[in-house]
Amino acid sequence: METFTEPKKLVQNPHYQEQRQKSLTGLTDAVIDAPITEHIKGFNKIPCCFTLQSCYGHFLYSGQNDPQNIDSLTVTHGITKVEYRIAYIVFCIDNNDSGRRLINSLKDITEIDPENIQFCCAEWFWKRQINSYALQVEPNRFKHEDKAILGYTEALKIEKIRNEFFVQLKEQLQF
Repeated sequence: METFTEPKKLVQNPHYQEQRQKSLTGLTDAVIDAPITEHIKGFNKIPCCFTLQSCYGHFLYSGQNDPQNIDSLTVTHGITKVEYRIAYIVFCIDNNDSGRRLINSLKDITEIDPENIQFCCAEWFWKRQINSYALQVEPNRFKHEDKAILGYTEALKIEKIRNEFFVQLKEQLQF
């Protein structure tokens, strides 16, 4: 599934409040990865946005095949390849001053590591929900994919970036 397209400009959305209410009504903790539940709840309290989908980012490898694995990678010998399922949050953002400030604030998070964090749109999300934007942790060479096969050393690096990414996102909740 392609996840990356260049960010689009916000457009008017007269149905934003209805869409927000519908989306939030159907959201339960059961569909949110546990490490980011508070992040999602916090963003959904901000009137100029709501979340559409998210993933903490999962690492699968020989001996660890749980697609919802949230365990940290450890420095170990014998594992050479890791399947990384990207960390991301997709937001719908209202076209107003607060929404534009939030977009700029989210774009700033890419500065943690511009080679591995992207602020983007996904065409298929935009067709379903205008003004939808994704913030994702993915090596640039895989930015169009929702998973990647990484060497173990690179996976350790991506895990560190992912962790800092979520720390910075939590700070955005002061928005």
